[in-house]
Amino acid sequence: MTQRTIVLLRHAKAEQPDRVADDERGLTPRGHSDAAHAGRWLAASGAWPELVICSPARRTRQTWQEVSAAGGQVPARFEPVLYGGTAGDLLDLVQRLDDQVNRVLVVGHNPTISYFSALLDPVNASDSGLQTCGIAVHRYAGTWTGCVPEVAPLVSAYTARAAKVN
Repeated sequence: MTQRTIVLLRHAKAEQPDRVADDERGLTPRGHSDAAHAGRWLAASGAWPELVICSPARRTRQTWQEVSAAGGQVPARFEPVLYGGTAGDLLDLVQRLDDQVNRVLVVGHNPTISYFSALLDPVNASDSGLQTCGIAVHRYAGTWTGCVPEVAPLVSAYTARAAKVN
């Protein structure tokens, strides 16, 4: 069976300006830096995606832009359901992937991205969920349609802030 990798990335730290629509909030300077660090980690991890599914919100698009600088551009789809959808909606997106793709990166928002990680592997789910610019890498063998709850164990995780402090 083919090995599949689902990389979940919570967007980096976003600005909190007054009178700006939530979906138009951009990244803070720390957010840009954290996303660049996360990109370097992802490029070195062996889990660089073949496809990106990203929320259309400005902060998620900027997060992917910074991350992609470390490993190069790959095809990206901007899916409105990632902004305000449920973990079940994310599972549905993954289940509809073309089986030619083996590694996908999903760039989204909390709490949904953390709930999706917990849906894939409830045993190893973090009580606090993914931090800003946190990454959860899940793997399983099978087709994308076979991706169901509890089938994709968490194999590695990364948090940009923790990595820079050490």
